[in-house]
Amino acid sequence: MPTDEPQSKTAIVMALAANLGIAIIKFVAAWFTGSSAMLSEGIHSLVDTANEWLLLLGLRKSQQPATAGRPFGYGRELYFWAFMVAVLIFIIGGGLSLYDGIEHIRHPAPLGSPTWNYVVLTVAFCFDGASFLVARRTFNAQRGRQPFWQAFRASKDPSIFVVLFEDASDLLGLLIAFLGVLLSHLLHQPVLDGVASVLIGLLLFVVAGLLLRETKSLLLGEPAEPQLLEKITSLVQAEPAVVSTAPALSSYLSPHELLVVLPVEFMPDLSVAQLTEAVEHLCASIKTTYPDVRHVFIQPAAAALGSSGKQ
Repeated sequence: MPTDEPQSKTAIVMALAANLGIAIIKFVAAWFTGSSAMLSEGIHSLVDTANEWLLLLGLRKSQQPATAGRPFGYGRELYFWAFMVAVLIFIIGGGLSLYDGIEHIRHPAPLGSPTWNYVVLTVAFCFDGASFLVARRTFNAQRGRQPFWQAFRASKDPSIFVVLFEDASDLLGLLIAFLGVLLSHLLHQPVLDGVASVLIGLLLFVVAGLLLRETKSLLLGEPAEPQLLEKITSLVQAEPAVVSTAPALSSYLSPHELLVVLPVEFMPDLSVAQLTEAVEHLCASIKTTYPDVRHVFIQPAAAALGSSGKQ
């Protein structure tokens, strides 16, 4: 089990609890005030609650042991459910918010007392802010000194960056909803509340687009970082029995499970026993030096050998 899974799970559970409570409060406020922006925010929080549950489901399923039908395990279950989260944000969150906002712009209705809205938005901002800080701390621990966007593009753990982006969009959506409610009452223009709902929908489309691109790439299989492959290649080339190596092939099966295939040319005068020993030694060295490399396949290429070996 990855060492940072408990941290990512904590961030998800906290976000789930916060969004569930906030969604209920927002729907109550929307009922009493008739605010379109508040209704959109309620939908937003409800979708986020379902998303966190799906991420927890993905985490649990990804930890299932390998079987005969799935010899490399179920690590990509996490990537699949993270992709579904992005789809939900796009279709349900963004789509319904946009639709409700357009309807409110076409048929604006006078708003009730804004007190409910302000109280709910303040409480929601505190809860979402706390959840965002936990998600950001977890993400920062993972990215180290990397710039934010570079770390986001390089991250192989959607359970962390999906929650971070959800919480960030929550906070931005709350600010938009607050401005929509405030300006609607100050300027006596109920249509501005609908405009705020449209902006929240567009915000969710942008966030969903970013997450869809990244999770799709992970689902299809991303290779290891070039620096890591260079280090693995150097380790292999340092073996006395190795003549040369071809470029390594790799793919992430989960955030901390990497598959590597190495075509290696060995000394032509090695016996079968010596070749087998060299392959086993290389596989063990790679796995020991780089714990995330869980599966290593060495493809021997020697003049005296017509078949390939693997570990």
